[in-house]
Amino acid sequence: MSQYDVIVIGGGIAGVSIGYELSKSSRVCLLEMESTLAFHTTGRSAATFLETYGGPEIRALTTGSRAFLENPPEYFESELMTPRPLLQFAKQGRGAVIEQLHADVLPLVPDAELLTPDQVAEIFPLVAPGYVERGMYEPGAMELDVAGLHQGYVRGLRAHGGDIVKSAPVVGLTRGPESWTVETADGERRSAATIVNAAGAWGDVVGELAGAKPLGLMPLRRSIFMVRSPQGADSKDLPIFGDIDQSFYVKPEGEQFLCSPADETPCPPSDAKADELEIARAIDEINAATSIGVRSISTSWAGLRTFVPDRNFVVGPDPEVPGFHWFVGQGGYGIQTAPAAAMAGAALVRGEGLPADLISRGLEAARLAPHRPGMSDAADH
Repeated sequence: MSQYDVIVIGGGIAGVSIGYELSKSSRVCLLEMESTLAFHTTGRSAATFLETYGGPEIRALTTGSRAFLENPPEYFESELMTPRPLLQFAKQGRGAVIEQLHADVLPLVPDAELLTPDQVAEIFPLVAPGYVERGMYEPGAMELDVAGLHQGYVRGLRAHGGDIVKSAPVVGLTRGPESWTVETADGERRSAATIVNAAGAWGDVVGELAGAKPLGLMPLRRSIFMVRSPQGADSKDLPIFGDIDQSFYVKPEGEQFLCSPADETPCPPSDAKADELEIARAIDEINAATSIGVRSISTSWAGLRTFVPDRNFVVGPDPEVPGFHWFVGQGGYGIQTAPAAAMAGAALVRGEGLPADLISRGLEAARLAPHRPGMSDAADH
């Protein structure tokens, strides 16, 4: 039976990033149930870095990840970030919502700027006249090379001596006096003192195998579709344009727009498919809000964004199951927060405190802890 210090379950961005950080000082094995890594959510991401996105903990982890993403270690062979500003808007009657968000984000994102309707139209000329009451512009937003980030973590993990095993769904987790035994569907058994559950939408399934109380993870389907731009290549430098109320967003992609209804439909852990009704609703919204004039789509897909009810990450040791660590609930923020979240998660596995930089940004381990007060019954917002 192969022996390790840590076994990480899950080969998406969560698993490879924390595996990479832990492999600097521990012998790590990463187990992935699919035949390819990043098959589900990670490989279907819209690939953005938005510092105004999410609640306070998410913003702390996002801003704390910028330095790594701007200057990644040697294992990351491509430039990971390219400029792509974000322009969020509020419909008529919703201006106060965006003004409050602007006040909330300023401490960590000081270049976020409130805009008038005329300023919104100047930055995004395709907006429909009279549709917008207020806007917020984030000039430092970026596009991310998701594949480059994920593969850099894979290369680094392997360079540190870590093992990656694909087509290895975990079917058994047994805790002994000093270590865990992990059995995979092929009959192989491996042991480690510590298990890190980075299984995304399948996190509660893995937790139950270990005898841990479920977190109430909620996989939510997010649909994506592509449409042609009426301006062709002239639209390629426009910002991401999105409704503060999450009815849709559009992101320039060459001569097309990547669009989403920003849907969050509960869905069991699965190979998610796009929701045609949500796409039809988003097309109506986009045609009302802009002059893009969507008549047909070229392709569509979907991914799962997995949250717990209070929508914060779950990072840390299970309070009742020794040697079992959670690293799940990243929702739609897992790519942009990967560096800081992995550093935080690895520090907690090693029994250390959170990195000082993240503490200075307002991050608290108690707000990430499994089964924290209010986590299971918080309102979904």
